[in-house]
Amino acid sequence: MAYTEKVSLTSLDVKKYQLEKLKELFPEVFTEGNKIDWDSLRMTLGENIDTGKERYGMSWPGRADCFKTIQQPSIATLVPDRNESIDFDNTKNLFIEGDNLEVLKLLQKSYLGKIKMIYIDPPYNTGNDFIYPDNYAENLSTYLEYTGQVDSEGRKFSTNTETDGRFHSKWMNMMYPRLFLAKNLLTEDGVIFISIDDAEIHNILIICNEIFGEENFIGIFVINSSPSAIDYGHLAKQHDYAVLYAKNIDETETSQLPEKDKEFKYQDEDGPFNIYPLYNGNVAFNPKTRPNLYYPFYLNPQRKIDSDFYEISLDKKEGWIEVYPVVSRKEGIQRVWRWGKDKSRHGLNKEIIGYKTEDDEYRVVQKSRHTTKVIRSLQLDNEISSRRGTLDIEKLFNKKVFSFPKSVELIKRFIQVGTKQNDIVLDFFSGSGTTAQAIIELNHQEIDSNRKFIVVQLPELIDRQNEAYKEGFHTIAEIGKERIRRSIRNINAEYQATEEERRKELFNNMETRSPMRNFGFKVFKLGSSNFKVWNTSIEKKPEIIQQAIFDHVSHVSGEAMQESILYELLLKSGFQLTTQITTLNVAGKTVYSVEDGGLLICLEKELNDEIIRAIAELKSSRVICLDEGFSGKEADALKTNAVQIMKSNGVLNFRTV
Repeated sequence: MAYTEKVSLTSLDVKKYQLEKLKELFPEVFTEGNKIDWDSLRMTLGENIDTGKERYGMSWPGRADCFKTIQQPSIATLVPDRNESIDFDNTKNLFIEGDNLEVLKLLQKSYLGKIKMIYIDPPYNTGNDFIYPDNYAENLSTYLEYTGQVDSEGRKFSTNTETDGRFHSKWMNMMYPRLFLAKNLLTEDGVIFISIDDAEIHNILIICNEIFGEENFIGIFVINSSPSAIDYGHLAKQHDYAVLYAKNIDETETSQLPEKDKEFKYQDEDGPFNIYPLYNGNVAFNPKTRPNLYYPFYLNPQRKIDSDFYEISLDKKEGWIEVYPVVSRKEGIQRVWRWGKDKSRHGLNKEIIGYKTEDDEYRVVQKSRHTTKVIRSLQLDNEISSRRGTLDIEKLFNKKVFSFPKSVELIKRFIQVGTKQNDIVLDFFSGSGTTAQAIIELNHQEIDSNRKFIVVQLPELIDRQNEAYKEGFHTIAEIGKERIRRSIRNINAEYQATEEERRKELFNNMETRSPMRNFGFKVFKLGSSNFKVWNTSIEKKPEIIQQAIFDHVSHVSGEAMQESILYELLLKSGFQLTTQITTLNVAGKTVYSVEDGGLLICLEKELNDEIIRAIAELKSSRVICLDEGFSGKEADALKTNAVQIMKSNGVLNFRTV
């Protein structure tokens, strides 16, 4: 049988990933077989080893099992659902329906170090607010049983009650693996906000100090949860909390919020203003990555439009000074403008003006009428209360379909603090979808904003007596998806009603993005792999093993659709779920081109030399084909030829699955 390297059908092996990071730091402590020599590690670390029995820390029943849960890769997949999506082929937003532990595992390869901000509003552990299997282990089969996708074998599910002897432990066992995996997804300058109340505030701090490091603790927000207060007998409670951690505090720079009472230096007919650099501060934006934002202005040093500012133009004129974006000499980076050329022309000598610095250097700046301030730890105004959150969703549905969601305004503030315009925000306890709505509205309100969301929600069943059930919603995930759709419809309706000049500014003069383009979302649902995975626990009887081998001759599920297989391969090959895909016709067969040909995937089940050569001649560095494509009497010879043809055409990575 000809050999081709196989595509891994599991999520990232976290244990292997952690060992690789350790090996980069301490290669000398590894022995043959990739094992760790503890004595060598002790000598390497010297006096920084704590071997005493009494040390500061926390333990709880099930803590050791948390790491087993983390280290167990997922063999599940995420199945696309076009019917429930909006603008599936273009949007960069994701709604994932499924158990968030499995989903976090599946995102490890594709989104490792890619998420700028995480916000979660997990169960507060008030006695009945989260479901957990009695055997303390969640996995794909557990999820499929809970959601009715497979036949139940009598496994019992129950809520976590205060009478349970391990009330806090069960909550911590649920949270710890999720936060551990979530940290891997954050960028080095990423942050995480976690809403919580009195029941587990002490435990969430201990967990986060262990996972993120106490040095990366930024602070605790006290948040107005109920303006009129809830009477608990001894006190009337009005607040809950949100904790904020950085992944790496030395790399983290948060943004400021708008401020109402700020002093201004300048004045024009439209009111007071300050000036703000027009160049883009994002170091990832440069003349190579954003060539459309790199162009010159021309400044007239002989003509001022008032006492402080000079006339500028985008057209070259005799005697005028050419001004490009500022070069950051300290970082060695050439900047680009924040505005495209068409938009700049629209604001020329109105919102964009020429300016002379104290060092006699000419600059092009923007008038800034906004005010900003550092976010306060006390968030006590009524705009961010849970009562306002209830009104937010009632406004969309005209019914109370979800109890006490976080307010859109609160999440907007966190997003404005924790992200820049093009960042990704993850919420893996999405609930009714407040985070998604907040990002949609921010992208509408802020011209330069193109933030993306990934939200994850368990399809938790809704009680039949609930108003939402009477309105036709059977799960919380259904409410979340519909909330996003209605938010998008409202924004689009507002665009349509906008005056022509405003629409022209938004639609025609923004080269970095079209505001309408990101108002969509892709829906994916957690499900079983499209491939039959070998069961290592089968009974070791010859006839059973023989039957299992026979079943794996065709190891692609008979119900698998090509698009589902395609996205499973993308996910497990390290590509994001919003990666651009083009469908090609190659020698009469369908071939998927990923990232402009960076990866080619052929899922046809009847391949031949002509097709293989045609694919190879596309000169991609990576190619994946189905094993089943190499069938018939000449299968081995065809596969052997395919390997050689790929190599001769520069395909560095040819795999089958």
